[in-house]
Amino acid sequence: MFEVDPVKALRPHFEAALTAAFGAEYSQTDPMLQWSDRADLQSNVAMGLARKVGQNPRAVAENLLKHLSANDIIEKTELAGPGFINITLRTDWLAAGLSARLEDPRLGVPEATVRDTVVVDYSAPNVAKEMHVGHLRSSVIGDSLARLLEWRGHTVLRQNHIGDWGTPFGMLIEHLLDLGEEQTAAEVSVGELSAFYKAARKKFDSDSEFAERARNRVVSLQRGDEETLRLWRQLVELSAKYFEAIYDKLDVTLRREHVAGESSYNALLAPVAQELTDTGLAVMSDGALCVFPPGFKSKSGEPLPLIVRKSDEGFGYAATDLAAVKHRTQTLKATRMLYVVGAPQEQHFAMVFAVARMAGWLTDAIRVTHVAFGSVLGTDKQMYRTRSGDSVRLIDLIDEAIDRARQEVQAKSPHLDPQEQAQIARDVGVAAIKYADLSSDRVRDYVFDLERMTRAEGNTGPYLQYAHARTRSILRKALEQGHAVPVAHTPLAVGSEPAEKQLMLHLSRFGAAVESVESLLEPHKLCTYLYELASRFASFYDQCPVLRSEGDVRAGRLALVQATGDTLNVGMSLLGLRAPTRM
Repeated sequence: MFEVDPVKALRPHFEAALTAAFGAEYSQTDPMLQWSDRADLQSNVAMGLARKVGQNPRAVAENLLKHLSANDIIEKTELAGPGFINITLRTDWLAAGLSARLEDPRLGVPEATVRDTVVVDYSAPNVAKEMHVGHLRSSVIGDSLARLLEWRGHTVLRQNHIGDWGTPFGMLIEHLLDLGEEQTAAEVSVGELSAFYKAARKKFDSDSEFAERARNRVVSLQRGDEETLRLWRQLVELSAKYFEAIYDKLDVTLRREHVAGESSYNALLAPVAQELTDTGLAVMSDGALCVFPPGFKSKSGEPLPLIVRKSDEGFGYAATDLAAVKHRTQTLKATRMLYVVGAPQEQHFAMVFAVARMAGWLTDAIRVTHVAFGSVLGTDKQMYRTRSGDSVRLIDLIDEAIDRARQEVQAKSPHLDPQEQAQIARDVGVAAIKYADLSSDRVRDYVFDLERMTRAEGNTGPYLQYAHARTRSILRKALEQGHAVPVAHTPLAVGSEPAEKQLMLHLSRFGAAVESVESLLEPHKLCTYLYELASRFASFYDQCPVLRSEGDVRAGRLALVQATGDTLNVGMSLLGLRAPTRM
C-alpha cells in the first residue's frame, strides 16, 4: 500500500539520516515532525538530540541535513532558527498519494496493527424514564468512538448499562397494575415515560397504602417472584422499544442485543463481595462492607470508602460497577474499556477502577478510561432545561432540529420531491445536533443553540454536508459532460496552484486525525480536521476552476474533488453523520 501520510513516509529517511550522522543507537529517535506554516513540515528533532550527542541544536540539524537530501518525497530542506528543519514536499509525491486513494474505500488508511477487544459503555438511560438532553452526549460521543474503533479494525463490544433494577421498580410495577397493562403499553409506546414515572412517584409520596404495596413489591422482585418478574420484564421491554426508536432517529448504532443493564449483574454481586472479603480488601465499617482504596480522602481528610454492600444488606452502584468490570475483563476478555459517562462521576469510577486493580481484575495489559464529558447548557449558559425547569426530552430536540432543517431544505431546494426533502431534512437535522456536540472539546460544557448549529456556514454539521454535496454535484456534472475521474494509480497533473497543494496536504493528514481520536478519545479533533478540509476545498473551488479547466489539469482537479468528497463521507460516517449527495 502506498504510504499517503508524509510523517510516516519520512520516518525511514530520518532513521537512515540519524544513523549516518550519529550512529545506529539514535536511529529510532522521534523526528518530531509537525505541520508548519513556513514550509510543509518542520522537524524539531535537533532540540531534544543536542544534549545527548554533546552538540548545540543548530550543529545537530546541520549534521543531520548532510544526510537528509532531496528524494522522492522531499523537494527541499532548510535550516531555520536555532535548529529547526523545514521540509517542502514534492507535489508529484503528494499527487501519487492522491491517486492511490482513488477507489480505495479506506483512503490509504490501514487498519490498526495491534487489535483490541474494546468494551464501550455508553448511553445508559433508565427504564420507565424519558431519554433527555442529559443522555445526548453519552449516546453521541460513545457511538462515534465505537464506530471509529471498529473502522480501525478493533473488536468493539457495545454495552448499554441501562438502569433496570432497584427500589423504584416497586412503585412502577404497582402503578402498572393500577393503570392496567394495556393502558401502560399504550402510554409508553407514544413516549410518555416521564408522565408514567411522575404519576407513580406522586402516588408513592402521597398514598401510604400504595407506598406499602410498592415496598413489598420490591421485596418480591428481589426474591425472584415470577409474576413480579413478568411485570418487570414488561416495563423493561416497553422502555427498550422506546429507547431503540430514539436511537434509530438519532442514527446511533445501539440495539437490543447491546443492553447490559444493572439487573444482568445481580448474580455476580454476592460473589464479588465475598471475593473482596476473602482477600481482605473489603472490611466492615459502620455496618457496611467497604473497600478503602489508597489515595482517596473525604473533605475532612478521612479515608474514603467504596461501599460494596450497604448496612441494610443491599448492593449499590459500586458493587454493580465492580461486577461489570470483572465480567468485562474475565468473560468478555476486554483489553480496553471506555466508560462514556459525565464528568461528575470521575471520582466514583476512579475508585471503582482502583479497587478492581487491587482485586486483580484490571491488569497493566488492560486499558480502562473514564471518557468524561461536560454538560449541555442553554443560551443563558445555565443547564439546558424547559421553561418549567424540567429536563428537555431528547426526542423533542431531534424533532425540532429536523423541522428547522426541513424548512431550510424546502426554501433552498423546492425542486426536490417531498420524500427526498424529508430524508435530507432528517440527515441535516440529526447531523446538526450530533456535530455540535462532537465538535466541542468533550470535557467542556457547550451551549445548545439550534439556530446556530443548523446553519450551513461556520463550523457546523450542515456545512460539512453541503461541502460533500458540492463535490458530488461537480462529479455528476463532469460525467454529464463526458469527463470521468482518473482511475487509481495513474499520474496526475495537480499541485501547481497553492490551493491545490494545500488541499492535497490536508487530505494526506486524514489517517493521523483518525489515529489521534483512536488514541486520545477526542472526537472534536476529527471534527476540526473535517471542517478545515471543507474550508480548504472551498478555497480550492474558488481559486481553481474544475469543469472550466482542460485536459490533464481538469483530470487532476476532478481527482481532488473525488478525494475530498470521499474523505468527508468516511470522516462523517465515523462521527455518525450522514452525507447527503444533494442538498
